[in-house]
Amino acid sequence: MNLLLALLLGYLLGSVPWGLLLTRAAGLGDIRAIGSGNIGATNVLRTGNKPLAAATLALDIAKGALALWIAGSLWGEQAGLAAGFGAMLGHAFPVWLGFKGGKGVATGGGVLLAAAWWLGLGAALVWLAVAATLRISSAASLAACAVAPAIALLAGRYDLALFSAGIALLVAIRHRANIERLMAGTEPRIGRK
Repeated sequence: MNLLLALLLGYLLGSVPWGLLLTRAAGLGDIRAIGSGNIGATNVLRTGNKPLAAATLALDIAKGALALWIAGSLWGEQAGLAAGFGAMLGHAFPVWLGFKGGKGVATGGGVLLAAAWWLGLGAALVWLAVAATLRISSAASLAACAVAPAIALLAGRYDLALFSAGIALLVAIRHRANIERLMAGTEPRIGRK
């Protein structure tokens, strides 16, 4: 029962569409009408408002970390992981937006940081390295998520390896169109409106 409550708590926290709320509050309209149509920080960056994109990134990270931390504090580590995955599901499929949300990278980053700081940091460093090299957010996101299970395995945390593999799978599913564009060489670069 606690795992189910944790999953629901995580889903509700994760389903807060910060990118949409912040862009509307800033008078930029509906973020879903530009770029990829996504509610995440990368699409908010396409508005040209870097502080708003940074705020979206921070809040999306925070909601994933907060979900895991609250449930973990109340019901233990496994419940925390359930809430973290719930936050990912809430971000990707928010009930308030007809189950059409973001891709879950920032929220997943927050979840990984809260689950094990070294795991989140390792994934973030991979994201930064790939983003600096290729200047393609989706490639950096996919690489960071793909390497997280390996980092957990190297640390001997098989539970976190399995958990981060689930996150990587969800992120890959949400990036299907990006993967097709990456393979075709047409994926947009970071900073392009």
